[in-house]
Amino acid sequence: MGGDHDDAALLRAVARGDAAGAEALAELYDRHSGWLLARLSRRCADPETVREVLQDTFLTVWRSAGTHRGGEAGGWLWVIAARRLVDAVRARSRAERGTSWRPGYEPPAHAPSAEERVLAGLEYGDVGAALDRISPELRDVLRATVVDGLTTRETARLLGIPEGTVKTRAMRARRELRAALERIAPLGGTA
Repeated sequence: MGGDHDDAALLRAVARGDAAGAEALAELYDRHSGWLLARLSRRCADPETVREVLQDTFLTVWRSAGTHRGGEAGGWLWVIAARRLVDAVRARSRAERGTSWRPGYEPPAHAPSAEERVLAGLEYGDVGAALDRISPELRDVLRATVVDGLTTRETARLLGIPEGTVKTRAMRARRELRAALERIAPLGGTA
């Protein structure tokens, strides 16, 4: 397809699912896999998991390119990759819990990174419970900006809202998240 197509045009070609779509996916991969690999590697210390997540990300792009809303694909790709990473960490955690009772079981040498522990805490801990208590539009902004590390501009493109709305929702989301966390686990209580 050549290197002069923008991401939206490449995604439209991928959505068609033909030979040109396969070429377009290869071009998207060439454009975006490097930075995706770097960001995923900062969040996960296991290189095999990172490679699997990267592969799964582009498989998801192949299957769902038609759902992209247009524009640059970077933010959309990162959201897919970040969610796939969370899924992979959860699956590995479930598998490890399920096999820990076996005689002779040796836990894997891989120690979860700080970001992996934080991502797990966001899903299962007090923060996850507090996130569930705030409105979905505020939660989406927080997940995109904080968990997925997107910029205000990338978040605006991803969610299809103006940048100013992203900033306002982020401020409201932080305020509501603090209040929800205070209700779940009050600070300064008696020990």
